[in-house]
Amino acid sequence: MMTDKLVILWNKVYSFLRRPFFSDPRTLLGLWTLLPILAGLTKMAAHRHNNFLIFRGVFWHTIQRVSLYDLYPSEYNDHNHYGPFFSLVIAPFALVPDAIGLLLWLITLSLVMYYAVRRLPLEQGKQIFLYWFCAHELLTALQMQQFNIAIAAIIIGAFAAIERKQEVLAAFLIILGTFVKLYGIVGLAFFFFVKRKPRFILALIGWSVVCFVAPMLLSSPDYVLGQYVEWFTRLAAKNSENHFSLMQNISLLGMIRKGSGCATYSDLAVILPGLAIFALPYLRIKQYKHLAFRYAILSATLLFAVLFSTGSESSTYIIALAGVALWYTTSPWKRNGWDIALLVFTFILTSLSPSDLFPRSLRESYVLPYALKALPPTLVWLRLSWELLTKDYTPLPQLQDQQDQAVQSTSV
Repeated sequence: MMTDKLVILWNKVYSFLRRPFFSDPRTLLGLWTLLPILAGLTKMAAHRHNNFLIFRGVFWHTIQRVSLYDLYPSEYNDHNHYGPFFSLVIAPFALVPDAIGLLLWLITLSLVMYYAVRRLPLEQGKQIFLYWFCAHELLTALQMQQFNIAIAAIIIGAFAAIERKQEVLAAFLIILGTFVKLYGIVGLAFFFFVKRKPRFILALIGWSVVCFVAPMLLSSPDYVLGQYVEWFTRLAAKNSENHFSLMQNISLLGMIRKGSGCATYSDLAVILPGLAIFALPYLRIKQYKHLAFRYAILSATLLFAVLFSTGSESSTYIIALAGVALWYTTSPWKRNGWDIALLVFTFILTSLSPSDLFPRSLRESYVLPYALKALPPTLVWLRLSWELLTKDYTPLPQLQDQQDQAVQSTSV
């Protein structure tokens, strides 16, 4: 059978990547440092760093107290879609020359996600797999200079902090992601796994106040309040613009919208059933104690954030690919040939399709017009949702020992 051959091939690839050099965290740290340097140098050489110019403009426009959401064609193309708090996040990278700021920005994004994964109570071999599986998608996101890499790190980091009982840190990460790009709010999906919920809720409130008023240090209260209003107005307008955009709405919502060609229905017709499917596993309270179940919720959260957003673009899939990697590696049962086939299908169609390694004719005729980059992660999310509703996540004895060792090593 095809799946049997695929299993054999996959085992060979997996064995190759388990060689000492490729499985050394220092190798992956070097790779995840080299990729942003290469992306930054190539973008600067080609003068194709428009997104970074938009980002640094958020800082300077805040200082100048002009609109963060108007068009500035003499500075960059397109609108800014990040919140006023982003002016503080981007400040260190806006205060230095463009080339240096861009390189530092990309290196920071890459290493923040690298570090977030290292903080997970996850065996080193599974961390190594995630780094390799997501490396190409990381490069795609780096080339777009997008904050999506940090969003992936924020969601993963919030989960890791909750596992470590660091409620204040988890709350900060969730609020940070929310005040920059809204995506961070999905970190609240881990609320039921928090041990000290009152502490966590108070931290959420406290960090919300801090992040809301902090941009006023660079400008004034009236200005910042006005920019929050403009931000939500711009996001509403962008949502409508995204529906049939070739490079936006690369999601489950986009696949249905672009595949049907229908503009009259509301996305809520898809989002609400998706929310119901996402929420149902929370009824399995007895499974909460199993780390594998909690990891499955993390995977579902990473996938849901991308698949059910009209703002998803190619570079957003660093978030979803991390979810796919965790889905594959953290189950307490052995993955079968169909799971491996789905993993390979995801890597080929989702990760490779934007690159020159994928046939250009297929990309331009089918993948882009119909948002097919979202197809494999959608299939993974559906399979994962079924597993969350039906599977027992009790770990096998040897898996429990490995998990205990991973928790002990990451708690140091």
